[in-house]
Amino acid sequence: MEEDDDPLAGMANLFDVAMVFAVALMVALVSYLQVPALLKENDYTVITNPGTPEMEIVVKQGEEIKHYEASQSQGAGQGELLGQAYRLPDGRVIYVPADEAAPPQE
Repeated sequence: MEEDDDPLAGMANLFDVAMVFAVALMVALVSYLQVPALLKENDYTVITNPGTPEMEIVVKQGEEIKHYEASQSQGAGQGELLGQAYRLPDGRVIYVPADEAAPPQE
């Protein structure tokens, strides 16, 4: 008896290989983007590209995740001066509360 050669018999193996590759790609992407941090209970803030026009901020508070992008527009409104922040040469930021007796400096 002759065996019938099925030309689609190898397609099942290719599908299996493609599925394994897709799962490996998803695992690599999740570990690269640090997505497991999104699944934890902790609240956090992530800032990417600080000080550039491409700056993005991701804030997670409880179950809510908010994404903010930098824009070139300036905000306006009413408020009061709470203090000033200074960036030191080593990268640390120091906050100095405003002195209530002194007028705001510009």
